[in-house]
Amino acid sequence: MKNTKDLGIWMDHQTAHLMEFTTDPIQTTTIDSEFTHEEKEQTLSRSENLMHNKEQHEQAAYYQELGELIRGYGEVILFGPTDAKVELFTFLRKDHRFSAIQIEIEQADKMTVNQQHAFVKAHFSKKLSLR
Repeated sequence: MKNTKDLGIWMDHQTAHLMEFTTDPIQTTTIDSEFTHEEKEQTLSRSENLMHNKEQHEQAAYYQELGELIRGYGEVILFGPTDAKVELFTFLRKDHRFSAIQIEIEQADKMTVNQQHAFVKAHFSKKLSLR
């Protein structure tokens, strides 16, 4: 029976809520993308091509930051309302350092923090009973 650290991430393109599955009350750490709506409007007014390039760069930096935090875990569940979770998954799978980490994706609506915690607890409690 292998003991791994488990992480749940509710995310969209703007914000990620990281929740480590523990027996203690779950704590949430928030990571925000640097590419805000205001920045998009300002950049778009100058050039659509510039806006697209800046958005891609900022999104890659956001996924890189999340990837560095994910590296310390054995199992990760990515969930949320947008395709950001799929994009992060694809980004991570291109890097061999994440090959040993079991990463799952699940569609979820917007959730309160308590709903996110309940989702993470339910997901990993079910997996824990199978280990």
